[in-house]
Amino acid sequence: MTQPLASGSLSGRTALVTGSSRGIGADTVRYLAEAGADVVINYRNKAPRAEKLAEQLRGLGVRALVVGADLTDPASVGAMFDEVRATFGSLDILVLNASGGMESGMAEDYALTLNRDAQVNVLETALPLMGDGARVVFVTSHQAHFIRTTPTMPEYEPVALSKRAGEDALREYIPALAERGIGFTVVSGDMIEGTITATLLERANPGAIASRRESAGKLYNVSEFAAEVARAAVDPVPEDNTRLVGDTGSFAGE
Repeated sequence: MTQPLASGSLSGRTALVTGSSRGIGADTVRYLAEAGADVVINYRNKAPRAEKLAEQLRGLGVRALVVGADLTDPASVGAMFDEVRATFGSLDILVLNASGGMESGMAEDYALTLNRDAQVNVLETALPLMGDGARVVFVTSHQAHFIRTTPTMPEYEPVALSKRAGEDALREYIPALAERGIGFTVVSGDMIEGTITATLLERANPGAIASRRESAGKLYNVSEFAAEVARAAVDPVPEDNTRLVGDTGSFAGE
C-alpha cells in the first residue's frame, strides 16, 4: 500500500500507538514514521518483534522508542510515559489501538478492564505530555460501536460491550480535550481480514468471516485499515468525532 500521509508532514511530531508490535498497530506506527514522526512502539509481550520494527523505522531517519507495558497495570503505564517524557519531552499523537478480551485464561472482567478502564487510564496518564494541536485516536469495530442497536455474534458480544463502554468513557473527555486544543476521533471499522480478533472469531464460529465478507461486499485488510487510522491522526476531526471505515449498511444507527 502507498503511504497515506504526505512525506515529512509529521516531522517534529511524536506519536505513540498502543499495541504496535504487530497488526494494525504496527502498520499505523509505520505510516506515522514514514510521514516523519518520531514514534513510540508499545507492546505487551512481543519485545523481539517490536525491536525489529523499531530498527526498520530508524532506517527512515526518525527516532523509535520501544516500551513494553501492561496497559491494565497503572504503574506499568506510568513508567511507559515516564520514558516518553525522558526521551521526547512531549507527545502529539496518541493512538489507542490495543484491545482484547477473547484470549483464553484471562479473568472474567479482563475485557472491561482492558477495553474501558485501561483506555481511560492511558489517556489520563498521557495528557500532561499533550498540548494544543495534539490528537487522540481510539480504534474500535462496527460490531462494538453499533452494539446497542445491532446484535453481534455471541462469541464477540462481551468484547463488543466492553469496547463500547470504553468508547463511551473516552467520549466523556471530549469537552475537556477540546478546551486544551486536543482533537479526539473514534475510528470504527468492520471486521478486518488478518487480525487476531478475526482469527479467534473464526475459530469460535467457523465461517463467520466469509459470511461477513459476503454481506459487506468487501472487508478491509490490516494495512488498509491502518491507513485510515493514520489519516484520522491528521485529518480534521469529524463533527461527531467518528470516522466509519467500511460498510455500515448492516448496522442500525442509534
